[in-house]
Amino acid sequence: MRLPDSARLPEVASLKGPLSCLNEARYGIVWGAIGAARACFEAALSYSKERVQFDKPIGGFQIQQLKLAQMATEVNRGTLLALHLGRLKDEGALRPEHVSMGKLANVNAALEVCRTARQVLGANGITLEYPVIRHMNNLESVVTYEGTADVHALVLGETLTGIGAFR
Repeated sequence: MRLPDSARLPEVASLKGPLSCLNEARYGIVWGAIGAARACFEAALSYSKERVQFDKPIGGFQIQQLKLAQMATEVNRGTLLALHLGRLKDEGALRPEHVSMGKLANVNAALEVCRTARQVLGANGITLEYPVIRHMNNLESVVTYEGTADVHALVLGETLTGIGAFR
């Protein structure tokens, strides 16, 4: 069945049009995932300064400082990746495999930040009083939609090796 001209994307004769829409959504996820990670990191940082254990804030203990340092590193790395992809996009040089790498890396990093933030908050990490568990649950679904992590890994694998593994 042929769609009427008014129902089709102008100047698009293949799957390139719909796939470019997916690429735009995935690009947004690159930013959204790292934004969720930042919110969880900031909640953990704030909590670590307020929560007192053994007569001092838990942020004063080495293990918590290690967690905070690792989270900050991941949030900043993911932000720089998103910024770099945005600059490529502005230059018209952003390729689908760049976006696949960004989505895969930032969603995985954001999940790790959220999990670590949940540990810093202890039992409060699973309450709705803090944003951590909500972001974590949302990110679990983001792993799947707009292309699963496995699909994005296969896109990157084909780009790296020149050998398609989809079939």
